[in-house]
Amino acid sequence: MIQELIFATGNKNKAIEIESALPQNFIVKTMQEAGIELDIPEPYETLEENSKHKAHTIYQLTKINCFAEDTGLEVASINNEPGVKSARYAGESKNDQKNIEKLLLRLTGIENRTARFKTVMTLIVNSTVYQFEGICTGKIIDSPTGTKGFGYDPVFIPDGSTHTFAEMNLEEKNKFSHRKKALTKMLAFLNNLKAD
Repeated sequence: MIQELIFATGNKNKAIEIESALPQNFIVKTMQEAGIELDIPEPYETLEENSKHKAHTIYQLTKINCFAEDTGLEVASINNEPGVKSARYAGESKNDQKNIEKLLLRLTGIENRTARFKTVMTLIVNSTVYQFEGICTGKIIDSPTGTKGFGYDPVFIPDGSTHTFAEMNLEEKNKFSHRKKALTKMLAFLNNLKAD
């Protein structure tokens, strides 16, 4: 099994989440730890393309096996917004609080709060590209609750829980997490890659 990868992200919260879900024998270096100072744009209209673009950028730069991810929150009743624009929903500043405020404003008077987080993880090993998907379904609540997590965590309750992601520690969140599901698929694939 390939036991060391660069994680093509500048998001410290995502790096912490990924690290918390890794087996002990697996090493993931962040871009910063790999000496890469780069803000990779997300110019595409799908999570798949943005995720692939980020991984490809780092692989081209380093020629080291790597992975990236892009995650979107999709709310059914408002045409799956914010979707691929989740991080920049309220503008280029990527302000979590403003994004949540805009989302709750959009949902004013709407009863259907069904939503899902979708993560697309792109792995590049020896120039070959693979993708893995993780989905967590749930609902959006009326006002933020909890102080942990990041992004839309304070207003999202996953199916099977009565707590928002922002009320959970990492171990609890990983029981539901879209990112953890995609990571689990990727790690299983890497295990099989060694077996082959």
